[in-house]
Amino acid sequence: MFKGSTRKPKPDEPGTPGKNYITPGGLQRLQDEQRFLLARERPAVTEVVKWAASNGDRSENADYQYGKRRLRQIDGRIRFLRKRIEAAEVVDPETPRKGQAATRAFFGATVRYANAAGVERVVSIVGADEVDLDRNHISWVSPLGRALLKSAAGDSVVLQAPGGTEYLDVLEVCYERVSVEPFREPLGSESSSKRSSRRVIPTEEG
Repeated sequence: MFKGSTRKPKPDEPGTPGKNYITPGGLQRLQDEQRFLLARERPAVTEVVKWAASNGDRSENADYQYGKRRLRQIDGRIRFLRKRIEAAEVVDPETPRKGQAATRAFFGATVRYANAAGVERVVSIVGADEVDLDRNHISWVSPLGRALLKSAAGDSVVLQAPGGTEYLDVLEVCYERVSVEPFREPLGSESSSKRSSRRVIPTEEG
């Protein structure tokens, strides 16, 4: 027996083409990664390429070939980040809401629901660039995100998943801070390697 109403997401719902809805923390992470690539990683790799190019035949120079390939990867990622940042529509879950905007699940909502077996789960609806299954952060355009959007406590929603159709009971909808994993410098990055090589290693004689 389902409480409230049962709704199915429409094929074209939700979405505004070109919109990149994102939380403040998610945007900060994209900006931090872009800043790292532009200010540190790309200059470090460029320096390696220049050094490798000075060592002779470039066609048989593994360091040079790897460096050029890495630069192309970095430039591609920078272009991607720039587009995502430019298209960003920041939505802060902690912004005060009134009426249905406070009681129904929209972008930034944290939703507690139960499946047919009574197993409960809590998820936060975030942007495509913020998905983190370890933190139960799901994309607003994912099948589960689409099913939960516009629902309120007491509603039943239909989840059209690859594994089949599920009916979920929405138990609670609230808006609170969504903690996004901050950007961290990747292990093995060229800028990190350069910094490590500059460290002075103490010796027993010292």
